[in-house]
Amino acid sequence: MTHLPRIVVAGTRSGVGKTTVATGLMAALAARGHRVSGHKVGPDFIDPGYHAVATGRPPRNLDAFLHRPERIGPLLAHGAAGCDVAVIEGVMGLFDGRAADDEASTAHVARLVAAPVLLVVDAGAASRSVAAEVHGFATFDPSIRLAGVILNNLGSASHEALVREALAPLRIPVVGAMHRRDEVATPSRHLGLVPAAERAADARAAVAALAEVVTSCVDLDAVLHLARSASPLDSDVWSAADAIGSPVDGRPRIAVSGGAAFTFVYEEHRELLAAAGADVVVLDPLRDERLPPGTAGLYLGGGFPEVHAAQLAANTALAADVRRLVADGGPVVAECGGLLYLCRDLDDQPMTGVLDASARFTDRLTLGYREATTATTGALGPAGSGARGHEFHRTEVTPRAGDRPAWHLTGRRPLGAEGFSEGLVHASFLHASWVGTPHLARALVSAAARNVRVEVRA
Repeated sequence: MTHLPRIVVAGTRSGVGKTTVATGLMAALAARGHRVSGHKVGPDFIDPGYHAVATGRPPRNLDAFLHRPERIGPLLAHGAAGCDVAVIEGVMGLFDGRAADDEASTAHVARLVAAPVLLVVDAGAASRSVAAEVHGFATFDPSIRLAGVILNNLGSASHEALVREALAPLRIPVVGAMHRRDEVATPSRHLGLVPAAERAADARAAVAALAEVVTSCVDLDAVLHLARSASPLDSDVWSAADAIGSPVDGRPRIAVSGGAAFTFVYEEHRELLAAAGADVVVLDPLRDERLPPGTAGLYLGGGFPEVHAAQLAANTALAADVRRLVADGGPVVAECGGLLYLCRDLDDQPMTGVLDASARFTDRLTLGYREATTATTGALGPAGSGARGHEFHRTEVTPRAGDRPAWHLTGRRPLGAEGFSEGLVHASFLHASWVGTPHLARALVSAAARNVRVEVRA
């Protein structure tokens, strides 16, 4: 049992200001000297980047589908170790899950961690109807404790007074009221907010502005009181070392992509690689012209290489290093953006050419959870290993899969092959979760250990 004050920041739907409120709360509480742990329901990589700016701690995701329900409490306890309070940002509307039920929804996660819910409501263009909306959310599922409300998008002081008066009979405290403020806007593009890593100074300034707004509009003491009203967390603490077991010998060096173009890597994946015995180092393909000395394996996460294609294409020295690593038998795992980087070209810009495939940006959004099995034996171990993951992209690769695909997808219809498995290169659009399948991380480290003597030639 762990005493962990915690609060879930949920919305009535997408676009009501959850990220603004949650990130602002994290930053405001941190500015008051609290040790804050930020978490995001769902598989999203972008919002957690802003959480990290606000808290100064690694971003964490809580996804009941990817990680499975029994791991949500342990992952929260792990991510929040040593903290005074955990702020958990929801996804979509409070009860929106992956199907008709609320599996993997914000409500599902709130139940799993027995956390009170703070509901963000867009009060624009409404007054008494806001009370009807809040009443519905408060009574829809008795297992959810709707502990407080934050009103957003209020037009004036008189508008705020009308809404507060309408809400009063519900006896649900209004702990914040935010009026329309242009200065808290954060730039977006095709997959959501521009990642914090791409606008580091501006992101820090934006988060600081959010902290000021939340401090002036939200009763932080009331929020802390609600968070502290949560019962002790009845959960073990997730541990990468426990998940992996004994580490692989040899301490192979695995370079993990980072920097502005490749921001989509879960922190737990780095921890699992390290626990499996890897020497984990960061590679920024926009800046680094060589692989780190002694690199024996490569993990290319997702991100926005399509936005930085010209700069990536200009880094021909690194592309040559990646090709040599592959030729020398070094394992490479690439997810989504990493897949694009391994292609022959991306929007007519030359990439590394490891894969004989062409990539381009499209207007079509591919989004959803997937269940998969490894289609061939390779960098992630033997064929037939199951995993859960998700896709989130507006790019396409031609062909979609190679003669030896990386995965067989079983979580969508029609079932199909996905990605490329060529030698020890495993590349696809799938962001697989390794938390529930730590053997995938161990397999990559084992493959790198067999190539620990590989050095990139000058």
